[in-house]
Parts: sequence; structure tokens; C-alpha cells
Amino acid sequence: QPQLVESGGGLVQAGGSLRLSCAASRLTFTDYAMGWFRQVAGKEYEFAFVAAITWNGDRTYYSDSVKGRFTISRDNAENTVYLQMHNLNPEDTAVYYCAAVQAPSNFDDFDNLNEYDVWGPGTQVTVSS
Repeated sequence: QPQLVESGGGLVQAGGSLRLSCAASRLTFTDYAMGWFRQVAGKEYEFAFVAAITWNGDRTYYSDSVKGRFTISRDNAENTVYLQMHNLNPEDTAVYYCAAVQAPSNFDDFDNLNEYDVWGPGTQVTVSS
């Protein structure tokens, strides 16, 4: 079974930075576009899109709430996708999940969680005020 495992979450003060990593295994990493979603505590049925990146990194996508503060990147040699987060605020507190989707070249539905095939277990990010 394909597997994704996130790491790098933790507690940070407002204005601080964190870098999340997501290591993929048991899949051909370059067959997949990768995305990050987040789920706020108490909103178990709301997975909010954060960012996505195409298989070769030539295109990236961000939600309006993180644009300019977060950067998604990937290292295909290491089968890993990253989410660099700067200027964090308490509203960024959530469980962050990475996900993988086998996306054809014309795929553009990156913010649709239902399109993603593989999910990690999530990592908690807590931003204190």
C-alpha cells in the first residue's frame, strides 16, 4: 500500500516558522501531484486546501489564506514534499495532512480533496498567540 508520513509539526509562537515534511513510500513519487490540507479542531468534517504542487514542481497552488506565507516544494530524489510556513498565526493551528493524486497533465482540481488517492495520518501544528 502506498504510504505518506508527515513530520515537522509542533508548537510555535505567532510570527514563527515551521517546515513540514511528507515522506512517500511504496509508490512511484513522480506519478503523483502532492497537496497539503488542514483540519481545524472541532471541524472534523472540514478539510481546507492549503497548497499543491505538480509532479515536477513546475506549478504550485495556494489557498488565499496562506499565499505569500507558505511555500510548497518537493524533492523527487528523496520522495518528499515540503511545506515551509512563515509568519504563522493562531488561525493556522490545525492538523496538517499531505495527500497524493495521480494527476494527468491537464488536471487542475488540486484544491478538491476528493481527488486525492493517498493520505498521511497528519501532523499537529499549534500556533500560540
